[in-house]
Amino acid sequence: MENILLISNDILKHYSSSSTSASVDEKSVNIHSHEIIPLTIFDEVTHDGHIGVYLVFKPPMPSNEVLKDALSKVLVHYPHLAGRSVTDNLGRTCIVLNNAGVRTVETCIPTTVAEQLLLDASEHTNHLLPSVHGVEELCQVQLNRYACGGLVLGFTSHHRVADGQSILGSFFVSWSRIVRGLDIKLLPHHNRLSLSQPRNPPRVEFDHGSIEFRKPTTNLDTTMEFSSSSVETVFVNYSVEFVNKLKVMVNSRPSERYSTFACLLSHVWKKVTQVRGLGLEESSQVRIAVNGRTRISEPAVPVEYFGNLVLWAYPRLKVKELLNELMHISPKYFKSFIDFGATINRSGDELQESTPEFGGTLCPNLEVDSWLGFPVHDIDFGTGSPCAMVHPSSPFEGLVVFKPAVTEDGGVDVKLTLFAEHEQCSERKFIPKMELSHQDRISISQCYFPSNRRYTTKSVGRVGVFADHFGRNPCLLTFIAYEPEGTLLRRSEAGTDKRRKRRSSMDYHGGGLAESVN
Repeated sequence: MENILLISNDILKHYSSSSTSASVDEKSVNIHSHEIIPLTIFDEVTHDGHIGVYLVFKPPMPSNEVLKDALSKVLVHYPHLAGRSVTDNLGRTCIVLNNAGVRTVETCIPTTVAEQLLLDASEHTNHLLPSVHGVEELCQVQLNRYACGGLVLGFTSHHRVADGQSILGSFFVSWSRIVRGLDIKLLPHHNRLSLSQPRNPPRVEFDHGSIEFRKPTTNLDTTMEFSSSSVETVFVNYSVEFVNKLKVMVNSRPSERYSTFACLLSHVWKKVTQVRGLGLEESSQVRIAVNGRTRISEPAVPVEYFGNLVLWAYPRLKVKELLNELMHISPKYFKSFIDFGATINRSGDELQESTPEFGGTLCPNLEVDSWLGFPVHDIDFGTGSPCAMVHPSSPFEGLVVFKPAVTEDGGVDVKLTLFAEHEQCSERKFIPKMELSHQDRISISQCYFPSNRRYTTKSVGRVGVFADHFGRNPCLLTFIAYEPEGTLLRRSEAGTDKRRKRRSSMDYHGGGLAESVN
């Protein structure tokens, strides 16, 4: 990006005993000093690389010095993030808690946060995150200060250190509390050894070697040649009204009570399948991340456990089967997986995780992540929670991410990556087949917007402007609003022909929401 000014690029370490302030417990500073922590089986099964996210905060925000001082204090309680990856004498990948530090970058950007929101997760935002190529740091923080006083906080961490619950639900909340002069409400739980203890004797009751650790398979009949320019990102905002209406329809039977995530997933899964044009007899599999913190018992795992504790459900095809399948990842399954890890460690076999490969395609399948349980509204550095939480451009087709809408408690934002051919079909299939009630209307309008300005529109109600793509400019944005169902915002193929006429509004009427979730 032009005119970005690099202020600093340093390594920040947590408070040492020689520089401990009164607000930091000196005993806790050295409790983990130079300890070597082997990865658990849950760490090994996840993505082997950095994952990035950035949080957008409107002005005013505390100074960078205040944020960095609080960061050095909170790292005392999260020493894994300041450690390094090593190999022990048994050949195991481990984390050494040596306080080697986290990389901290400071930049100054002569624009406003409002203008940044327009760009969202396109390639024009690469400057907001530290580079992850060849880095040895397990955690990186970039403070991007804007002319208006706002801040975009870029963050990357190695996924084998901790999952999203640990980072967004624990680390960021703790950091923000220290900035506000408060104690950490729930200290992180670091006893990974107790989590990794197998039963005696171990009982591997499921075929984990061909489930969690199998290489992703593709359907040769539907796999398309992949290139970064052939994938589009679709953003959908579902309002509180839509979510509540959907849950009423899905939970019509007293014996069947499903979460917001399960209800929305069934809805989105069906719509994506329609957009892709899959045959009725074709199988479509959804890989769903399941948090083990609420599934493992005897002993129970505290919600503040810091590390990775996620496995996956693999429902197929029917919505009813999809909803029921979520319930099948039981404590028994997690225990079997722990026993499997102990068995593999003893045999010395190498494992290959089944996470999607960068630059790959999942069609006709999907990879689904949910951030709905993360307390994003508790990430408050003193002037309010973030006005946007953005997952950078996804490196593969078929990813679905559910996030809490930062502008409205209870609303949900959904990000999907689809082939451009499928994304272009979404106007014909994804939207009309919403099958809204006669009281609901969809208005669609298209027009060109330069990417260096912020625009609003009165025709679509509450809308945030997103322009997400692998680098086309100018961008053709399509605003699709339907109330109370929500707002879909997607970026279409742009081109440079500005003579294209603005489309007239169109209204669609359907036969009721119930048909769209069955």
